[in-house]
Amino acid sequence: MNIDLEQFHGVFFEESGEHIDTMEHLLMELDPDQPDPEQIDSVFRAAHSIKGGSGTFGFKALTDVTHVMENLLDQVRKQERAITRPMIDLFLEVLDTLRNLLTCYRSGDAIDEDQVASVTAILEAALAEEKTSPNVKNAQPEPEEDDAFGFFEPLPEPEGAEDKSQPDEAYGFFHDPLQPDDASPEPAAVVPLKKSSPKPVASPESSTIRVDTDKVDALINLVGELVITQSMLKVLGSEPDNIDAMKMSTVLGELERNTREIQESVMSIRMIPVSFVFNRFPRVVRDLAKKMEKEVELILTGTQTELDKGLIEKLVDPLTHLVRNSIDHGIESPDVRKASGKSEQGKITIAASQRGGNILISISDDGAGLNRNSIIAKARQNGLDISDDAPDAEVWNLIFQPGFSTAAVVTDVSGRGVGMDVVRRNIQQLGGRIEISSIEKVGSTFTIQLPLTLAIVDGMGVSVGGQIFIIPLVSIIESMQPPRQNLKQLGGSSLLHVREEYWPLLALHEVMDTEPKFTDPTQGIVVLIETSKKRYGLLVDELVGQQQVVIKSLEQHYRRVPGTAGATIMGDGSVAMILDVESLADTVQAPLEESA
Repeated sequence: MNIDLEQFHGVFFEESGEHIDTMEHLLMELDPDQPDPEQIDSVFRAAHSIKGGSGTFGFKALTDVTHVMENLLDQVRKQERAITRPMIDLFLEVLDTLRNLLTCYRSGDAIDEDQVASVTAILEAALAEEKTSPNVKNAQPEPEEDDAFGFFEPLPEPEGAEDKSQPDEAYGFFHDPLQPDDASPEPAAVVPLKKSSPKPVASPESSTIRVDTDKVDALINLVGELVITQSMLKVLGSEPDNIDAMKMSTVLGELERNTREIQESVMSIRMIPVSFVFNRFPRVVRDLAKKMEKEVELILTGTQTELDKGLIEKLVDPLTHLVRNSIDHGIESPDVRKASGKSEQGKITIAASQRGGNILISISDDGAGLNRNSIIAKARQNGLDISDDAPDAEVWNLIFQPGFSTAAVVTDVSGRGVGMDVVRRNIQQLGGRIEISSIEKVGSTFTIQLPLTLAIVDGMGVSVGGQIFIIPLVSIIESMQPPRQNLKQLGGSSLLHVREEYWPLLALHEVMDTEPKFTDPTQGIVVLIETSKKRYGLLVDELVGQQQVVIKSLEQHYRRVPGTAGATIMGDGSVAMILDVESLADTVQAPLEESA
């Protein structure tokens, strides 16, 4: 029977990518002075699995590299050779090559045979070197070989089969054309890895996602409830002349509840931890800091915060650029830090947290901070009009201008003036925003705010001049029709006094250029809104009601509308704008301190 192995390629690529990520994570944590045998065994097993799977599918380049890598790892785990820092560096470079090869096989691109030969030669040269005494503490018994490669079930051992102490290089059923482990490799000349490898390859977005079985079970149960509700509706509809209004109302209420819960359940399936993005940055920071001769400590917090899978995959490039900028422009060299009274080791913190219906991701460093004077001077040199008295936020935003850079020297890391404008544009395309706070010689923080999901939002419908707008429910504190004595005027700005606090008022009809029913807050409704920046009251004509809406992008079909995050289609077919309460907050003048 012939089996079409191509049907398994997708699973192999996914699992091999995970194996490479696992190896990188373990190697980054490995302490050469006191290596953990469990970590070394795990790295070996991951390489063994990729080797077996690639041999099965005929991916020869992957097999060649992982075979030699596995031999070297086998000596380390058997305590025949000590693991060293240069060896860890070598393994990490090999992982970059494996990623490139995996991407080439996935996309059908040509394999760089020179790169494969180069990395294989270096691994063979390392194997040929004289073995050094290992320093493995608390060595565990050698684990049994996992010949399933994490992909295939192992074949049963034939009766009377010889007990082998060494791994079966044929893996029970596949012929391995490469040399066996006990063969002494010929000494090989050291061929340096090409500086251009691994070539940066844009990995395609994954078309699969792993889902907890509890989420699947919950969805199946909800579908069962929906089937019951559908049967009840069918019975009621079979006698249209004798419909019981109360029963119909009850069943429709059940249908609404089931639909909402199914919707929430389906959306939860797409939510994955941001650790899928964060876990790649220890390697990025380590390599770049080493290249720039800087000492950098990376701190990751909130890694289990969940975000929509579509957002996660599109966040990789913007976050990587911001982290590289923090190391290049932010963190100073050790001697400069020491001279300024700082620790020689810089610190970068990447944090994620959930606030209502939004995710906040921040990249902070304790480096030099942004130089206000340099930015203003560069802006004027580029023909931008900026005042010396401009607020810091306005000055910092200048770095998002296309082609803007204050770097004195152009390197392969930064300084070409390409990047920050792309970062902001990519984040805005995800429905998010990016803000900067910085103190010179203290550090900088880049904060990205994103919606939890690109699809659905709970909102409150409000009406202004007969037009419906949706306010995200997570931003609403309360709504009221204020009494006259609670309204104050201060320098042309309207303030609302609520519970010993003054709230600036913003009339929605002025922002959206519509004709309102009421301009007097005592006749209309004021919705009190809290954002990450400030609190303010939004004046509308009336409340329409709470509802869950599906977000549609305006930019794809029309253009970006200031003050809106998108649009939705209402039950009657009309279009309603979804307000961006964060950008509206920028137009609000904060009350003066003396007003309180």
